[in-house]
Amino acid sequence: MKDQSHEALTAKDYLSDVHPIWCPGCGHFFILRALAKALAWLRIPNEQIAVVSGIGCSSRIPAYLNTYGFHGLHGRALPLAAGLKTSRPDMHVIVAGGDGDGYSIGGNHFLHACRRNMDMTYIVMDNEVYGMTKGQPSPTTEPDWEAKLAPHGTGIRTFNPLGIALASGASFIARGFAGDQNGLTKLIVDAIEHKGFSLVEVKSPCVTFRPEEKEWQKTMRRMNIEPTADVIEAAQRIHGSDGLDTGIFYRAEHAVYQPGTSEEKSMADLEKEFEV
Repeated sequence: MKDQSHEALTAKDYLSDVHPIWCPGCGHFFILRALAKALAWLRIPNEQIAVVSGIGCSSRIPAYLNTYGFHGLHGRALPLAAGLKTSRPDMHVIVAGGDGDGYSIGGNHFLHACRRNMDMTYIVMDNEVYGMTKGQPSPTTEPDWEAKLAPHGTGIRTFNPLGIALASGASFIARGFAGDQNGLTKLIVDAIEHKGFSLVEVKSPCVTFRPEEKEWQKTMRRMNIEPTADVIEAAQRIHGSDGLDTGIFYRAEHAVYQPGTSEEKSMADLEKEFEV
């Protein structure tokens, strides 16, 4: 829902004066722009937004936005965001990360963030490679992809983020493409407006270490998936997809978890509870 009481803002109003240092042609530039456009469309005041990230190319994004931001530890963006949302439920909390940060070292936090279904949005910029550390395979890298750091591939089946999110209890599950600005902007708007945990996986080409991903501009299907609230139907769509479909795979109304924060205790009160 747009904030009609706030003056009209443009995407530029949500961008900081820090110039992104991603490689030329990186898909993350387009995700940053889509996020700024989505915030402008929603007219959310800058001071009511907090963007939390972990480590990786994608996780630089809080510095590039004119909002509150927190650049946290590797894989720990989601618990940091959960703590923020618990203490400040009035804030719009957006988490940004990559396929390594979110699905590898942060995989356990990802499962439980989906399960808790707190009201926040998780944007994962998936380029299927560890771009910041020179091209190692990530959890979403196909098993036969060969590189200098994996000359024979991994031989391990890829992680299925959307399937894991559905099984773990997320109430909004979507996939977008960095090269589809209009479609991605609309997905992010829908995700932020949704009450509950929203996963937006964004296929974002790494032109430096995976130049073949430039072909995604031709092969990704633009917003061809329509939302469903049926878990079985969503599972069929997710597991039947070749990873090139985009849109909202699942959207349902689940109970939103928000821990009570009304009762405040002093340190002395807490220490008394542990006295033997």
